[in-house]
Amino acid sequence: MKTHKDLDVWQKSIVLVENIYALTSSFPKEEIYGIINQMRRAAVSIPSNIAEGSARQGNKEFANFLYIALGSLSELETQLIISKNLRYHSNEIIFAELETVRKLLIGLIKYIKAKQ
Repeated sequence: MKTHKDLDVWQKSIVLVENIYALTSSFPKEEIYGIINQMRRAAVSIPSNIAEGSARQGNKEFANFLYIALGSLSELETQLIISKNLRYHSNEIIFAELETVRKLLIGLIKYIKAKQ
């Protein structure tokens, strides 16, 4: 790996962020400081923690940041479910994207932990 930008999980999580921004742009304006802000922050946290972790020394630290990214992904999933239940969206594709990022993250965590 040259940099975090070479990681498939980082690249797919960047696309997820872009899609979350597009999705939330159609939410009610009164949610700008509520669920819109929460969802965008959780989404941005995923590739950010992957990037920060990859720049740290040692696989243990990298794995810890990957676990933080996984936590942010679960937070985002919860917010997507809530916003769907509130009928702010009906986008099922975003859940598939989220699941792809989850699988890649878990795979990378397993790989990194095996190298410790």
